Amino acid sequence: MAADPRGFLKFNRRNPERRPVALRLRDWNEVYAEEDVAAQIVQAQRCMDCGIPFCHRGCPLGNLIPEWNELVGKDRWASAAERLHATNNFPEFTGRLCPAPCETACVLALNRDAVTIEYIEKSISEMAFAHGWVEPIQVTNPTGYRVAIVGSGPAGLAAAQQLARAGHAVTVFERADRIGGLLRFGIPEFKMEKAILDRRLTQLTAEGIEFLPNVTIGRDLPLTQLRSDFDAVVLTLGATRPRLIHVPGSEGTGILPAMDYLPHANRAVYDRSYEPPVVATNKRVVILGGGDTGADCLGTALRQGARDVIQLEIMPRPSDSRPETAPWPMYPPLFRISSAHEEGGDRLFAQETVRFELDASGQVISLITAEVALGGDGKLQRVADSEHRIEADLVLLAMGFLGPDLSMFESEQLPALSERETLEVDNCFATSLEGVFAAGDARRGQSLIVWAIAEGRSVAHHVDAYLTGNSDLGCPIAPDAAALTIM
Repeated sequence: MAADPRGFLKFNRRNPERRPVALRLRDWNEVYAEEDVAAQIVQAQRCMDCGIPFCHRGCPLGNLIPEWNELVGKDRWASAAERLHATNNFPEFTGRLCPAPCETACVLALNRDAVTIEYIEKSISEMAFAHGWVEPIQVTNPTGYRVAIVGSGPAGLAAAQQLARAGHAVTVFERADRIGGLLRFGIPEFKMEKAILDRRLTQLTAEGIEFLPNVTIGRDLPLTQLRSDFDAVVLTLGATRPRLIHVPGSEGTGILPAMDYLPHANRAVYDRSYEPPVVATNKRVVILGGGDTGADCLGTALRQGARDVIQLEIMPRPSDSRPETAPWPMYPPLFRISSAHEEGGDRLFAQETVRFELDASGQVISLITAEVALGGDGKLQRVADSEHRIEADLVLLAMGFLGPDLSMFESEQLPALSERETLEVDNCFATSLEGVFAAGDARRGQSLIVWAIAEGRSVAHHVDAYLTGNSDLGCPIAPDAAALTIM
């Protein structure tokens, strides 16, 4: 089969089909219907193979998007999988969880709908696993060096796989009882079933990576001891400190960060005997924060049988079309409808929480909000006489994250921190401590999964060069890399 060079003129964008809302609210399975291979071949043929593919620049990994689009368009899935894995260790993760800045940078998006890059990526990865094309790569010449990775999120897993393939002995430490970081405990099952994570961990284990859960570095094992036991240490701790709200009544029962709710809900899905400390069943739920974490809380609360759910966002409602302040190929702030938003609940924009009302026992019963608007100085200002009351039994704070949780470390163990209280590194991802490197959200702050994988690959390159004098591992980004995305 030959790809159609004029496919972008003949075929319209077709988004992936989602299962009916009534069905998916009855389970925790992924929201998307089964793959339509023939449709994906047609969608791949919409790629223009343009002379300057800005999708490369939109993707922090530098994915070879036109190349694997052309191969899919010719029904050459095995070759497409090889090109995809050349730059991305975990396309099955990004194909489900990335907001696809590559698509907003697609040249076709100048005056048409962009290519369905993200879903084609997911389809390639699923085809590769289904046909056994994803196999462990065994190293024949080990270097003798030992590397410790602290944290098993996407940055840590990417760094671990790259370093293991360079011949180093890699051990990944995770403070939770299971491997995966927020991929395991923060991402709901309906966005990515954990079997997807587990099958990749099987490959990593077969490649010789050792995983040690239930170990908190800094508490169970001091960082000084880790530095002594290993030739290099990579800190990929994530950014898990939540942004809290400080208004009257915010200390009340039933007001908690999203990550005090989602991990327990996720655990209960795969362990039916587990009883989460907080559930949304029959409760009036209010979610503060209009981003992805808020949407994850929304979909989770609906599946738990919440009485009603309201999601509040302090910023004004984004526009439906690209604003002038974010011209192509930048990632624009647009009004987006996630799968969870299709399923129920209400969304209110330009709402500021003024205070919480508590009953005699300290349980939240409502919150008072006020409308806000952008003033002439570009700052949000409260609209006079706009306060109103929203009843609530459970309030989930999904307003973002401030940086890595470093509470387990003694101050003398820690490397230097940036002004944002993230781990500070030089141009080689090295911290102020000899032999200690940092990458991912712990270094750059809350960001996208595609950035985490890119940073994991990049820090692996520099650790390999630190240990051996040079490195053949790819290095997609530098620590000060700019992006066409707001994250």
